[in-house]
Amino acid sequence: MQIKQHHSISEFTKDQWQTLCHGAGPFLSYDFLLALETSGSVGSETDSALETGWSTLFISIWEGQTLLGVVPGYLKLDSYGEYVFDHAWANAYAQYGLHYYPKWVAAIPFTPVTAAKLLTCYGISLSKLTAALREFERENTFSSMHVLFCQPEEQEALCHINYLRRFSVQFQWHNKHYSDFDHYLSMFTSRKRKDIRKERARTQAQVELHRVTGKDITSDLQHHFYQCYRQTYLKRSGHEGYLTETFFNTIFSEMSDKILLVYAKQQGRLVASSLFLFDQSGLYGRYWGALEHVDGLHFEACYYQGIEFAIERGLPLFNPGTQGEHKLLRGFEPLVCYSAHRLKDPRFHSAVSDFLLREKPAIARYYEQAELALPFNASFMEARTALDRLHPLLITEQKETENL
Repeated sequence: MQIKQHHSISEFTKDQWQTLCHGAGPFLSYDFLLALETSGSVGSETDSALETGWSTLFISIWEGQTLLGVVPGYLKLDSYGEYVFDHAWANAYAQYGLHYYPKWVAAIPFTPVTAAKLLTCYGISLSKLTAALREFERENTFSSMHVLFCQPEEQEALCHINYLRRFSVQFQWHNKHYSDFDHYLSMFTSRKRKDIRKERARTQAQVELHRVTGKDITSDLQHHFYQCYRQTYLKRSGHEGYLTETFFNTIFSEMSDKILLVYAKQQGRLVASSLFLFDQSGLYGRYWGALEHVDGLHFEACYYQGIEFAIERGLPLFNPGTQGEHKLLRGFEPLVCYSAHRLKDPRFHSAVSDFLLREKPAIARYYEQAELALPFNASFMEARTALDRLHPLLITEQKETENL
């Protein structure tokens, strides 16, 4: 078996890549990751990553000329755009006069969505890729390796090679074979159902909302979306956003059949827009912006319109993006997310292991509190299966093995 490193996804053919990531969601698609590179939203070997903080560094395994597996990874010069927060770890390194950056992460840049990160051909075990990761670690000098928003079985495989488990919580909507939005609301308590209807009516009295996909997303709507995205980032963060206009133009061109665009008009003028990606795995809300403040418009454009679209298309889930307890009141259920971490320095690896053991009960309590805030009626809550509830990894008090 041969291990290779790659500084661009273009070193693979599209067919090679798509065979490995089939069913893994739109963000791992060849077109999406290539658009990040060609637009300058992430760097490459010849294109400095100083501005973006991300430099492509994929790992692959081969048997002769046959690609067996790949891990999409990036060399990181900061911790922005990851959404599994390790700034305290970086500060600890700095306090001891050590460099935490560069580090290596297996992740989708700026995209906190659970998806496979150890991509293998059918019949190839994860252990072949984890062995490649150990070899990759020995050959490089960065401080640490992190696999973010991975699948639980990937986290388990990584723990067998001395990675540390970490958990976090997001909120996700699940399609219980609803026929329409009213059917969905029928699962709420009476008071919560009335609150949602009032909120939607108030917003829809102020703006017109439209959903478009594919070729119906005109160049004018594309341009308007980016102006909204850019303006909102400038107002909130003082910069124009992590992703460039070229990136959005590219995915509109190459992935329009996987894009839902919601836009709002007020007195005939475009005032807000939100962009979602989707495929058979689900709907994913990612980007939003507004030129004018309209009460409740963010919830309508980013959540309710997405739920209606998912119901219409029969999509199994809707992930609206990270953070935000306000999602709970709108029926987005808590979801456990998984990551795995390996720090080269045994002292810091041990210290982080202790930190994560202490963090885990707090994550479990947060999950349980989120469950109590859900708006559903008693019948709905009683019908939820064990798989809907807290993952046993979070409530089992097990000693994590500290293999340094």
